Amino acid sequence: MNALTCWQTIAARIVPGHQVASGLNGNPRFPGGTLSMQTPFFRALGFDLGKYHGGTVNISIAPLRYCVIKAPTTFRQVKWHPTEPAEDFSFFDVQLIRPDSPPIAGKIYFPHPDTKPAHFQQPDVLELLLPFVKDLKYGDEIKLSVPTDQMSFEPAD
Repeated sequence: MNALTCWQTIAARIVPGHQVASGLNGNPRFPGGTLSMQTPFFRALGFDLGKYHGGTVNISIAPLRYCVIKAPTTFRQVKWHPTEPAEDFSFFDVQLIRPDSPPIAGKIYFPHPDTKPAHFQQPDVLELLLPFVKDLKYGDEIKLSVPTDQMSFEPAD
């Protein structure tokens, strides 16, 4: 990341997700979760998810919505599942900011909606890949910081 990167910080809240990435929903099509199934494919492409927890943290940025500008990392047509269609994925830089603790660096995990077969997110929800963070819970008010050249935020219509 460039030392001159400008970051924007917005208020956000931790919300429940589909629990498909972590595998906690028990869907037999995704044993161990989609992230554990995708990890070897991303690693083969030079992108290692090993430093992140094996699930995503879902963040609502309502009343805002996000607008993709340019992801620093994008993979097209990743065929990670034997029967599901190939998908496009992008990853954006992010920092989760909580009161009384240093920022936690991670990635926004963004399966492209136009190639994703199911489990769509609301337009105000982002999925974060982070190292394991103790004491996160649904409803926590946090701040999210993202480089201005990667994503922007605007009021939802």
